[in-house]
Amino acid sequence: MINTTGLPEDLKRVSEKIIGSERISDEDALLLFEKASIGLTGSLANFVREKKHGDVTYFNRNFHIEPTNACVFSCHFCSYSRLYAHRDEGWELSMQQMMDIVRKYDGEPVTEVHIVGGVHPKMNLEFFAELLRNIKAHRPELHIKGFTAVELDYMFRKAKKSIEEGMAYLYAAGLDSLPGGGAEIFHPEIREQISPDKVDGNGWLYIHETAHRLGMQSNATMLYGHIENYNHRIDHMQRLRVLQDKTGGFNTFIPLKFRNKDNDMSHVPESGLAEDMKMYSVARLYMDNFPHIKAYWPMLGRQQAQLTLSFGVNDIDGTIDDTTKIYSMAGSEEQNPAMTTTELVTLIKQAKRRPVERGTLYNVIKSY
Repeated sequence: MINTTGLPEDLKRVSEKIIGSERISDEDALLLFEKASIGLTGSLANFVREKKHGDVTYFNRNFHIEPTNACVFSCHFCSYSRLYAHRDEGWELSMQQMMDIVRKYDGEPVTEVHIVGGVHPKMNLEFFAELLRNIKAHRPELHIKGFTAVELDYMFRKAKKSIEEGMAYLYAAGLDSLPGGGAEIFHPEIREQISPDKVDGNGWLYIHETAHRLGMQSNATMLYGHIENYNHRIDHMQRLRVLQDKTGGFNTFIPLKFRNKDNDMSHVPESGLAEDMKMYSVARLYMDNFPHIKAYWPMLGRQQAQLTLSFGVNDIDGTIDDTTKIYSMAGSEEQNPAMTTTELVTLIKQAKRRPVERGTLYNVIKSY
């Protein structure tokens, strides 16, 4: 049990709420960000994590398809995309090339393909519906987690379909769940500065709500550690928590660290290790209705991701494969992110946690 003796009264009050499984308020979260030590938030987050999951840490066997990095949008934090007008600097995969990636894993025990990329005007709704159908025809049991709300919003508008019509169409074509990308920071004060031309926070949330109503599950992210402040982070998490109360459709929350290499925000310093651990801890404490908190290891690096397992995190993502370039292009430590199952299991065991391989929807496949 956590000893609250000697804590200031305000921190003692919040700590006791957490220990008693009482929901904390926005004001409580701000207090934890501003006044609590990393030791206190880490201890509380670990307490909640172990109460929910014991020593289990999940991972899955997945691979990524990134159809293109040509994009009609110009988000200032992005090191990955190339404006569609300058797409000679990027790539555009054909249907054949994407199916070749899928076929490369024939006979391998992967359970998920993750499809995200830039917003390309020629890769429209029908193009991606055909991709989904082709993947399902080739490997029906493979779970397809695909397309950020940003990609979906553009696809549906271009196809002149409502969000409800578009989501139902892709669901019928084989889309199983949504990743959490494109959320960035919902608050318009920040969103208008870092990604002014893509779907806003309310639009992102509505797309995920629509997916949940169809029976699909999804993830949620937040890009932190740039020009936002703690209030912006809390506002973002609060909107997600409210929607989760309504639908219960989110699986996991993934704080994503801003990386500053080769983008329009290179002048903004990156957050340090203590701030990263504080972010994961407060996320676990505030997002009480989210079953899982995930650290995306290609973005953090292996050692830092391993450390998060003591700060509220119970999922370390998957084996990935070197097809994902979103964070390596932004300066993450992982230039060719791929880990074997053995490497992932070892990394988790080194942190004194029990590795459990899962499916996308957290069905247990194997405990190590």
